[in-house]
Amino acid sequence: METRTLGKSGLQVSALGLGCMGLSYGYDPATDKQDAIQLLRAAFDKGVTFFDTAEAYGPFANEELLGEALQPFRNEIVIATKFGFVNGDSTKGLDSRPERIRQVAEEALKRLRTDRIDLFYQHRVDPNVPMEDVAGTVKELILEGKVKHFGLSEAGAASIRKAHAVQPVAALQSEYSLWWREPEKEILPTLKELGIGFVPFSPLGKGFLTGKIDENTQFDKTDFRNVVPRFSEENRKANQKLVDLLGDIARQKEDTPAQIALAWLLAQKPWIVPIPGTTKLHRLEENVGAAAITLSADDINQIDTAFAAIPVQGDRYPAHLLKRVGN
Repeated sequence: METRTLGKSGLQVSALGLGCMGLSYGYDPATDKQDAIQLLRAAFDKGVTFFDTAEAYGPFANEELLGEALQPFRNEIVIATKFGFVNGDSTKGLDSRPERIRQVAEEALKRLRTDRIDLFYQHRVDPNVPMEDVAGTVKELILEGKVKHFGLSEAGAASIRKAHAVQPVAALQSEYSLWWREPEKEILPTLKELGIGFVPFSPLGKGFLTGKIDENTQFDKTDFRNVVPRFSEENRKANQKLVDLLGDIARQKEDTPAQIALAWLLAQKPWIVPIPGTTKLHRLEENVGAAAITLSADDINQIDTAFAAIPVQGDRYPAHLLKRVGN
């Protein structure tokens, strides 16, 4: 797989990374440990060198899983993890105090079985801690050799600028896909100006753009999508037009809807690195295949024009979580 560099940071990663959250947290029950290890190692075998985790995924279980699975080839990969919640629990509120950032770093190093964190994200902007203090603390960790690069997740343009002025930001991680294009308005121009890479999560719309979810799909009771307005039965039915359109385009190209959705993202900017997640080997193989697909300018124009005619129904987060993004 080709590599990409995240902005001006010099951080080189595979063109597609792997979002690892779903192996331990957020969707269905956690994947069997040995199956998860097999999938992570298969990803590396297929050219993936960029693995995304966080203390909050579990909490802690996902970092521990990656620490064990990726240890045999640790020096050949890039691991990103995150800080920013009270005791690592996303349900308990935000905590990016300098002492907490340091604690997370030390504990993550142990769980990941490593001597450095390649990319350390603030998971969500904490309004109670000045961004200058957050960036300053990560800068100290970089000087100490415990962290290599600084990142932000779901931050707004003002926060990105404040952080970048203290410690250069290597990457912003936020949601971006064919059915969530808000970053194009302000975020992408800001990242281009400052030389910051972009790491889209949920590049397949939390699974919806694969075409494998419809209005009749029943999610596990622990699945996060049960509380996402965009995934209500009514909105899934309304949004089916998007998936049908993507399916038509994919058939014309003899690819899958997921591959076209990922190839579209890769075609947007050379410094964009999507991190689709999966728990299934055949889906991993399908996603990796997208990195070899080249969409022409005409292809992109056709996709953009067609999708612009279909408004997406439903918010991407419930109201209490929307308050945490774009700050």
